[in-house]
Amino acid sequence: MIQHPPPFPCHAYRRHARSVAASVTCALACASALVTTAHASSDEEDELAQAYGDQPMVSIATGSRQPVSRAPSVATVITAADIQAMGATDLDEVMETIPGVHVARTSQVYSPSYVFRGVNVGYNPQVLMLINGIPVTSVFTGNRGNGWVGLPLDNVARIEVIRGPGSALYGADAAAGVINIITKTANDINGTTVGARTGSFHTNDAWALHGGQWGPFTVAGYVRVGSTAGANSTIQADTQTGLDTLLGTHASHAPGPVNNGRDNIDGSLDLSLDKWRWRLGLRDRDNVGSGAGVASALDPTGSSRMQSLSSDLSYENDHIAPNWAVAAQLSAMHYSEKSDLTLFPAGMNFGGPTFTDGMIGNPYKWERHHRLNASATYTGFEQHRTRLGWGAESAQIYKIRETKNFNPDFTPIGTGSRADIIDVSGTLPFLTPHSRQLQYVFGQDEWSLAKDWTLTAGLRHDHYSDFGTTTNPRLALVWDAAYNVTAKLMTGTAFRPPSFTELYAINNPVAQGNAQLKPEKTRTVEAAVSWQAAPQWQIGANVFHYRMDDIIQLVSFQYQNTGRLTGDGLELESSWTVNKTLRISGNCSYQFTEDGANQHDAGNAPHHQVYARADWRMLPNWSLHTQVNWISDQTRVHADTRANLPGYNTVDLTVRSEREGKGWNTSFSVRNALDAKVREPSVFDQSPGQPFISLPNDYPMPGRSFYVQGTYTF
Repeated sequence: MIQHPPPFPCHAYRRHARSVAASVTCALACASALVTTAHASSDEEDELAQAYGDQPMVSIATGSRQPVSRAPSVATVITAADIQAMGATDLDEVMETIPGVHVARTSQVYSPSYVFRGVNVGYNPQVLMLINGIPVTSVFTGNRGNGWVGLPLDNVARIEVIRGPGSALYGADAAAGVINIITKTANDINGTTVGARTGSFHTNDAWALHGGQWGPFTVAGYVRVGSTAGANSTIQADTQTGLDTLLGTHASHAPGPVNNGRDNIDGSLDLSLDKWRWRLGLRDRDNVGSGAGVASALDPTGSSRMQSLSSDLSYENDHIAPNWAVAAQLSAMHYSEKSDLTLFPAGMNFGGPTFTDGMIGNPYKWERHHRLNASATYTGFEQHRTRLGWGAESAQIYKIRETKNFNPDFTPIGTGSRADIIDVSGTLPFLTPHSRQLQYVFGQDEWSLAKDWTLTAGLRHDHYSDFGTTTNPRLALVWDAAYNVTAKLMTGTAFRPPSFTELYAINNPVAQGNAQLKPEKTRTVEAAVSWQAAPQWQIGANVFHYRMDDIIQLVSFQYQNTGRLTGDGLELESSWTVNKTLRISGNCSYQFTEDGANQHDAGNAPHHQVYARADWRMLPNWSLHTQVNWISDQTRVHADTRANLPGYNTVDLTVRSEREGKGWNTSFSVRNALDAKVREPSVFDQSPGQPFISLPNDYPMPGRSFYVQGTYTF
């Protein structure tokens, strides 16, 4: 199979003259934050809510719950109430509302790339995704897997996001940011709810949630099925268009629609008994379209199936002994991807024999992941809260299968027909089975060193069986400068280990693995302040600087540690409860990322973002929610001579009922109501000898869409 080279923004145009001051002005004008009450479900949470009022609580920053304003990280919390107000149906729509985060697209099945603070590198492995604190990382590409095409939100209680490093606590991949999806428990559901949604692009979903008691167990269950044909936005020209021009063929399907339909099944079971909890989760994505084609050549019939089955057993005891609390967790994940793809269409050639049915490659891979971790928290030292932990992990691609109808030099086997497809799993596979073992230890101390001052220090040491060790510290000083003002100063490092593709890819002349790779490293310094200007008005601001070294990129068709990025920026957010029926919130951010190889803009990420939202209870039991998202133009990488990608502005509207308790609730949403023309940057891949860019007109995104939803609780 051709592994499409991961893009690396190695060049950029000159920095445009938009200053940080412009972002400050913009942010103060629209002033926005996504701040809502996190519903507490324990005595500890109730006490925190009484002490800190309407502030959301976050656990991702230290492993224990605390107000966002006092957390030793730049964090955002999105609650289920926020999700409903946004009219969001998928995680991608939520991530676009977070300061400093933009959702782009990758060349693999149009999957989302969560661009934190301008870091848009490769397949987005610098962002760690957790579900209930457990990574969902695929070791093949180092991200969430090529089959990750978003996540439905019906079973999500809240989403916690750290912008900045998190390796001192979470280890691998937490370089640019961490996303933790927390699913609903029985207390969040409290009964049975069934729902259905229908909308544009032949999108239909149905789900059921139940929470209650089953004998001595507290149980929460969730099941969801759905499908969509996808937006089918038009690709005007693709790789095959360029080849047709060079070779005089007429094989390209462009202009043609993006192939991004899919069928979804999601399910989970959550059982708890006293201090024990067991979870089981399923994510199944079938008939996942090939997007713009995995080789950037439209593939109308290509499809993939991704399946992830996970299970975890956890134990938590906050009072196992005087001043001691312990937690332990055992988890497992089985992950598989099966792709049946036409890399290039029928009638194509590379200046030699023609492929009768197209260049066909069908890579299958199966992964196993096992994790065991334990931690203990001690509060017996005056003014200290000390946490120590240990863990072990095993990741394994234990099986691969590949069938195709082409040779390693890209010439056809036979006539290049479907009848010529052969199994090369034992002869010329894209990868052979590999495994990785990891052990780590970490320590963290939260020290109230003086009145109104807290110093959080942490250190984690990871030992990998395939590339060695890495140690990552963090330090955060939090000052309650006044009863309504909190200031923070933070620094830390993070890392991203090489994926198995980058280490061990074989039999691919355009992307060879390198077993000598080192992990990517990130160093970040941040400062933040939050101000409760009035009981109904909250303001937050932060500035940051980071440097990423040893970025892994292709050099002469082999992966090497050669890249470097530096980034600076500013993020502001605010919320204002005008009265009992109206609340206004939003954020504004600025970032500039520079490629260290040439001191130019790294490109492929917006410098400015503005988000604003108004929640209006217009009638008893009915509300109107409006949100506006403005993305500035995006510069190209330095060698890319295309004009900068224009910015855009989208408007979303949601009207919904808010009846509490049993009975019906309905909502109606319009996304991109003004039908803005939205495009995300495609890879600049004009390599020597190739006189064209594979997707010169970028990735088109959906236009206006409509959704109607109904739920019934009993």
